[in-house]
Amino acid sequence: MSQQNLLVVIAGPTAVGKTSVSLSLAQYFHGEIISADSRQFYREMEIGTAKPAQEELNSIAHHFVNSHSIQEDYDAGSFARDAEPLLDSLFTKNKVQFMVGGSGLYIKAFCDGLDEMPEVPKEIRNELNEEFRTSGLEPMLAELKRSDPEYYEVVDKYNPQRVIRGVEVLRATGKPYSQFRKDNVKKSHDFRILKIGLSLDREVLYDRIDQRMDVMIEEGLFEEAESLYPMRSQNALQTVGYKEIFDFIEGQYDKDEAVRLLKRNSRRYAKRQLTWFRKDPEFHWFQPNQMEAIIARIEQEID
Repeated sequence: MSQQNLLVVIAGPTAVGKTSVSLSLAQYFHGEIISADSRQFYREMEIGTAKPAQEELNSIAHHFVNSHSIQEDYDAGSFARDAEPLLDSLFTKNKVQFMVGGSGLYIKAFCDGLDEMPEVPKEIRNELNEEFRTSGLEPMLAELKRSDPEYYEVVDKYNPQRVIRGVEVLRATGKPYSQFRKDNVKKSHDFRILKIGLSLDREVLYDRIDQRMDVMIEEGLFEEAESLYPMRSQNALQTVGYKEIFDFIEGQYDKDEAVRLLKRNSRRYAKRQLTWFRKDPEFHWFQPNQMEAIIARIEQEID
């Protein structure tokens, strides 16, 4: 490959407009799109993951959308390994390609690399997912506080996957998760990476999230979650948009409360996404309607 090749990363919170922006950019620069949304990988999760519409998928080639089953274990390290040869092949078609999504860990894994982590038996992960489903995160947070206070201090305590990850490593190895987390030597690439972050005023973003959730519910989100309920212990389903409905199905609250929690938790998720991406100084920030400025920044990088 060549340093003339450019990967443009388009990232930001849920509902900010990443799909629309990335489609326009991919059309303009004749590139393809690698999805870095860890929920859009899964074929069975359609409505609750806000995948691009079929006509959008048809208009620009997308990769890592509907590529896996929720019964497969697929993590950020696997994504980074699989996306590398794919990008190599895409660069033979065009020197500008796009990676788009809101899953910060997956983007970081590809761009910067991840620490080597121990393998965790699937039984332990399933057991913890079931514990989370029945008892919530508090007992696991207490376990981390006792046995891995270093990780407890930094973990996002509202993010089930991050908390469960720390506890599963503890139980699988008998060693704290923080012991395996080191400062990586940054992964090197023989292509350049330009990171574009999308953001909106908070009130506007939160209103878009609420409206999107209303549309998802009208399109059958509750029915989709009900069809997935027998597989609720799968790691892919420990996520906003499904967990709230599973709890409703089990009678923990009524439908109005489920809808309120779906919207609240989606807003909280967006806030966590923004916090993650804003920690990376390499991002250049734009609003999604600033297409001319975004195109100019990419062209500047190409030149």
